[in-house]
Amino acid sequence: MLKNFIDKIKNTHFIHDYSLMWPYIKPYWGRALIAVLITIPIGALDAVIAWALKPYMDVMMIEKSANTYWIPLMIIAFSAVQGILTYAASYANTWVGNRIAADVKLTLFEKLMIFDAAYFDNSTSGNIIMRFNNDVDEACKGLLSNLKQFSTRTFSSISLIFVLFYNCWQLAIIAVVVLACALFPLTLVRKKIKDINQKTVFTNAETVTHYNEAFNGNRVIASYNLYEYENNRFNDTLHRVFKLGMKMVQRTGMLSPFMHFVVSLGIALVIWTGSYLIVSQQITAGNFVSFVAALILLYNPIKGIGNNFNNVQVALMAMERVFALLQSEPAVKDDTAAEPLQSVRKNIEYKNVCFEYIAGKPVLKDVSLKIKKGETVALVGNSGGGKSTFVSLLPRFYDVTSGKIMIDGKDIRKYTLKSLRENIAIVFQDNFLFDGTIRENIMLGKNNASEAELQQAVEAACVQDFIKDMPKGLDTQIGERGVLLSGGQKQRIAIARAFLKNAPIVILDEATSALDNKSEAVVQKAIENLMKDRTVFVIAHRLSTVRHADKIVVVNYGQIVESGSHEALIKNADSIYASLYKAQLK
Repeated sequence: MLKNFIDKIKNTHFIHDYSLMWPYIKPYWGRALIAVLITIPIGALDAVIAWALKPYMDVMMIEKSANTYWIPLMIIAFSAVQGILTYAASYANTWVGNRIAADVKLTLFEKLMIFDAAYFDNSTSGNIIMRFNNDVDEACKGLLSNLKQFSTRTFSSISLIFVLFYNCWQLAIIAVVVLACALFPLTLVRKKIKDINQKTVFTNAETVTHYNEAFNGNRVIASYNLYEYENNRFNDTLHRVFKLGMKMVQRTGMLSPFMHFVVSLGIALVIWTGSYLIVSQQITAGNFVSFVAALILLYNPIKGIGNNFNNVQVALMAMERVFALLQSEPAVKDDTAAEPLQSVRKNIEYKNVCFEYIAGKPVLKDVSLKIKKGETVALVGNSGGGKSTFVSLLPRFYDVTSGKIMIDGKDIRKYTLKSLRENIAIVFQDNFLFDGTIRENIMLGKNNASEAELQQAVEAACVQDFIKDMPKGLDTQIGERGVLLSGGQKQRIAIARAFLKNAPIVILDEATSALDNKSEAVVQKAIENLMKDRTVFVIAHRLSTVRHADKIVVVNYGQIVESGSHEALIKNADSIYASLYKAQLK
């Protein structure tokens, strides 16, 4: 059984990849070792109890002597010690498992933070929760818990087998052969459950995604009366979880009954053979009772080991997935020779840039554009034409498929990601606000900013216009995702955050498109303050807000089709920009 368990671990490259887990195990290896060592006496005490029955039966039952009163007391004492040690082993295993799981989760969370945008595009929230959180619990805490049971039963089995051979080697051989037959099906478990387990993890991730969507999309669900639709989707997912669970039972459910049947045959065979050996006086009644007690103590855990072994396999497969995450690298990362970007001194240049999210489906096609330091460039054009993708490549949310983007003549991939992004402030159309206060959300732009810097950002972003009516001002709680604020208030907080960052490059990705006219006027004033003395990229569908840009670039179907000032483009009545502008005026 232990050999099979070790083989399964080897098959998951656990031994090969021990270096991945060792940094997490190392701080707690002493406690982990103690937890394993404690299982030795726990298992061995089973054999002592079984062995004690021989002298008790031979002296008390056969010789009718009362000098064996100490044996029941010894059994009580040993059982008490066994109980205390079992508690100590459980406590130590849980402590070590929880600490290792917490450390691994922290590492994976840090890795999650640096994954590129494409990773999140192709993942669901449920999948991330399952892989980065639940798999770690299953791998670390689940595996250690099951390892404790296996090690306890292993040492118990070894000591009990010794008692079997001590009492009667003939019966012991029968017992060991039956034990091997009972354990043989465990070698087939992994192949049977691997594909089902993977599908179950994926489907459970879908379940978590449903909960997240119900939480974040509650107003859409209510406004469109999507209750039945969402219930049906969730019911379909639960039905698939149910079917996978039943498949797991179909493939592994017979393990425990089969082992129970084989063990029962072994016990029956031992009783039949033992009766013959007692009658022929080859063994004493004490030998037989001690042997049967040891056999039952040995066989009883085996009857239920099938389910426990399934859990071990699930934990090992979870560990495989954790290893895969620990070894994974983001697609967008620092070059080995990357240097810090201090500031923008001359210009930003897109040179023959091509980009595609899906291979063979280009979003940007051979785009070239040069922007001087301090210029404001407005990107306009048809929806889905590639404007947001254009600005997303500058902070390296994605890397270009071909071509290059340069700052001061140097490819941005030669700058460190941290320094590149420190020089860029972005105000999105839907800015994410964290649960907390207005102050905390603004301070994300510069967490060591002084009170004077904070107040300057608040005034420049017109935040004081609405916080003056709040009893706690900047320390007002805004709820998860800023749910207690209006769209215009959220935008102004985001602009204040960008102000505080004080980056030389500013990206405004349709920052006013979701606002009403009154809110837009206030936010537009804040944006104008933010744009002063900076290199600015503006994406806007209201062309009236970008007419004063130094350069207006029309992007259609992934290509730059026109560029120039508002006056130059509007003079050409046949230009795409002139057509768009006139259409909006109408």
